[in-house]
Amino acid sequence: MSKSNLIQYLHECQVTNNLSSIKKLHAHLLTKGTLFILHDLHTQLISTYTSFFPNNNLQTLTNTFFKCMNSTNPLHFNVIISHFCRKGFPFLALTTFSFMHTNDVPLDTYALCSTLTSSSKFKHVNFGKQIHAHVEKSGWSSSVFVGSALIDFYSKLLNVKDAALVFDEIPEKNTVCANALLSGYGEVGLWVKAFELIRKMPLLKLKYDHFTLSAALRACTGLSSVEMGRQLHSYLLRTLPDIESDVFLQSALIEMYGKCGMVEKARQVFKLDGMDIRKERSTDVVLWTSMLGVYGKNGHYKEVIDLYSEMLQEGIKPDGILFLTIISACGHTGQVDAGVKYFESMTNDFKLDPGPEHYSCLVDLLCRAGELNKAWEVLNETCHYKGIGNCSVSMWGALLSACVDSGNIELGKLAAQRALELDPQNAGICVMLSNVYARLGMWDEIGRLRVMINQRGLSKDVGCSWVQVTS
Repeated sequence: MSKSNLIQYLHECQVTNNLSSIKKLHAHLLTKGTLFILHDLHTQLISTYTSFFPNNNLQTLTNTFFKCMNSTNPLHFNVIISHFCRKGFPFLALTTFSFMHTNDVPLDTYALCSTLTSSSKFKHVNFGKQIHAHVEKSGWSSSVFVGSALIDFYSKLLNVKDAALVFDEIPEKNTVCANALLSGYGEVGLWVKAFELIRKMPLLKLKYDHFTLSAALRACTGLSSVEMGRQLHSYLLRTLPDIESDVFLQSALIEMYGKCGMVEKARQVFKLDGMDIRKERSTDVVLWTSMLGVYGKNGHYKEVIDLYSEMLQEGIKPDGILFLTIISACGHTGQVDAGVKYFESMTNDFKLDPGPEHYSCLVDLLCRAGELNKAWEVLNETCHYKGIGNCSVSMWGALLSACVDSGNIELGKLAAQRALELDPQNAGICVMLSNVYARLGMWDEIGRLRVMINQRGLSKDVGCSWVQVTS
């Protein structure tokens, strides 16, 4: 029987809950000695076993399975760790690594890097730090591959301080580890730190690649630094003759100019200075989504709807992010029926499942048109019939905000109550409800609300904005 047939047989046994047949196949492969040759089958067998046991027994199951292997070859375990990491079983990847360490199976860069990746997916910071300690003691800290994996691990868990320390300690750095740290800075919004690292890279003899340049553009966007963004754009045109082939770089350029309010410049990048992107990359939804986002964030709502229609004519399938922009544009232009139609087309035409953010956008659309009762019906259907997991504070917040504007006290109180059930510590909801009371002169209600706010120790965040002003 071929490997593909064996995997198919395992799948059928899993579907029919036939654990006995799986054990017989396992025993047969062990006695024939073919289990360790067919690595994909080996890992598939473990994955199949996991569906028959509760999570608290998985570690015992996996360790028992490994003891049957009677192997100290790290290759066998490395393949298993990699498979678990790719297939969405990070806990089992960590269990495999622990078994290797406990049973003196040699640990190499492959095992360390794959396990660190699994630790970041599992959000297991302590396990990752234990691997870091082992790396320091065993001398693997000089490996740029292990160092890059450590930086990536800390960055994905938003611990950029430790990521930066690891970067500084790597004796021979490369662009990959620099990019991992840049990604971490981007995740937490440390744009100035990102620029400092980018400027330091030539001194470290590290070359910029497309990811580095995209990170630099993200930093310009985060800082709203249009002048620095222009300089970077000029650098890209001088050094990258094939910039039109990288949709992510162009997307970053479009978003940078859009964040700085330069809509026309963003449109020029989108059109490649006169050459319509439809001629070369008609299936790239990334650029279309970025340009639609620029129009929407800068109040060009008519252009959003026109460009979306043009995109559909080109046969490009929209994604979920794009629908947020188009529904929001319909709300700002008063096209309620069109917005509802676009929302329904997500499921009917494009087989996309609307998330809480899409429902929030739909509620905002209805509220802007004064359809508060209809918005209430949508929320009730979403939160109670489709499950609380489909509901979010922002959805009720959108309805509450509309109630503030219209002075609908009864509906506003209900919306605030539902929002606070989801997030009792949300001070913004309390502030909006207070605005409803103040508008109607209900000072006793405001007093009671303030008592509740003080009892819960709530405080409103202070907002600020940062934009570069050039003469």
